[in-house]
Amino acid sequence: MSGFDKRVNSYEEAMAGLEDGMTVLAGGFGLCGIPENLIAEIKRKGTRDLTVVSNNCGVDGFGLGVLLEDRQIRKMIASYVGENALFERQLLDGELEVELTPQGTLAEKMRAGGAGIPAFYTATGFGTPVAEGKEARQFDGRDYILEHSIIGDFAIVKGWKADRYGNVVYRHTAQNFNPLAAMAGKITVVEVEEIVEPGELDPAHIHTPGIYVDRIIKGTFEKRIEKRTLRE
Repeated sequence: MSGFDKRVNSYEEAMAGLEDGMTVLAGGFGLCGIPENLIAEIKRKGTRDLTVVSNNCGVDGFGLGVLLEDRQIRKMIASYVGENALFERQLLDGELEVELTPQGTLAEKMRAGGAGIPAFYTATGFGTPVAEGKEARQFDGRDYILEHSIIGDFAIVKGWKADRYGNVVYRHTAQNFNPLAAMAGKITVVEVEEIVEPGELDPAHIHTPGIYVDRIIKGTFEKRIEKRTLRE
């Protein structure tokens, strides 16, 4: 393998170096585009006291929800509680520290972190509990609050295709938070459905350049549907 080949052969190798107390950024929205096998590897490793940053926390028994079962997550930074009853119960019982963050602000926190921007002003949340304890300023007569960007020790990401150099393409709405998380990890691990040779991906269609990616692994995915509505 050349030094540019970022493929790894096992999920154990993919998540090597993850330790108790680290911060993990996870792509996905609901159950769409979640790095389900990388999450399962964290569960298997038993890593604890994690701060996890993601739009939500999966559902009971799947996705990030499996990390709540053995209380591996100490703090959750998310946009909403979603369909996860265990997440809700641990939040209400005070067993889990939760920082609810507006969805667009959460996205920008990761994007800014990946771009090397330490903080930014946003009007979102001004005058609400979101703004408590945060610096406020006016620009052109409008009120803004200062939000700090986020960088994770690990970012776990689900892609569709990648080449062995780590250039990644996402499929449709599975793009969601994945490119943002990929930018903001000190170590970014991407699991994909297919790995191709360099040159097979149209450069104009690459969503995450390989410069952001440290490890690539090919997996198989359940792609569970969060909520299904059918006619009678």
